Amino acid sequence: MTSIVIPAHNEARVIGRLLDSLLADSGPTGSGGSGGLGDSADDTDIVVVCNGCTDDSAEIAAARGPRVRVVEIPVPSKHAALRAGDDHARGFPRLYVDADVVIAGADVRALTEPLADETSGILATAPVRRIPLASCAWRVRAYYQVWQRLPAVREGLFGRGVIAVSKAGHARLAALPPLMADDLAASLAFAAEERRVVDTAGVVIQPPRTWRDLIRRRVRAAVSTAQVEQHQGPQGASARTSKADLKALLRREPKLFVAVLVFVSAAVAARRKAAKAIRAQDFGTWLRDESSRQN
Repeated sequence: MTSIVIPAHNEARVIGRLLDSLLADSGPTGSGGSGGLGDSADDTDIVVVCNGCTDDSAEIAAARGPRVRVVEIPVPSKHAALRAGDDHARGFPRLYVDADVVIAGADVRALTEPLADETSGILATAPVRRIPLASCAWRVRAYYQVWQRLPAVREGLFGRGVIAVSKAGHARLAALPPLMADDLAASLAFAAEERRVVDTAGVVIQPPRTWRDLIRRRVRAAVSTAQVEQHQGPQGASARTSKADLKALLRREPKLFVAVLVFVSAAVAARRKAAKAIRAQDFGTWLRDESSRQN
């Protein structure tokens, strides 16, 4: 049985579209037609953990029917929601899915296939990012032109809103401390040969639409990356972008010169704004981008 854990904090605007996508290619009982998420009603277990919600996220999720189980906890904490989801999830492989992304049942199946082969050595998988940029400001589009081409971004499991793990992979994640950048920590917890980005699986990630919201995201990323690096120590693996990465990109694609300048300006602005929080060891303030949750 595959379990899907979805932490949700005030996600009433987006939780429905994710659940509808997960349930769209299955019949009322999870069988028939294209097979849905599995061959029987019990093949996939969807748990939505509403943490500290003050909106109607729980009601919207529950309205999707018996295929979706809703758990409510009072504290607004993604880490607590993930642990609560583990307490209620029924099987493996197990997926952790952010409420504001969109992934379909076929993509779930593609992610779990490598994990079912115990001889593959693959403990964790993630889908290919699909980032619709048409409604974004030009500087946001320029930023993502560069970001999506960076080696660490292409190869890592972070920044995708979805990670799938085998039972052994789950044990690796369960040993991690509560960190703001849980997806980055999860990606770094697996060696390159233990993780895989599955080309046949995709996830739609809504980007920030404005420069201001992009910077909010990047500040959060800078703060959370610093926390992960403090936990790992100086010898730990890193996902930071180096000058060499940007120079190599420009050698391959000189036309991206302006986009690289935009990328660097965003990184500098975010690091300056993040410095105060890092000095104060404030790893609890979550700067949320609301523009990506617009319809």
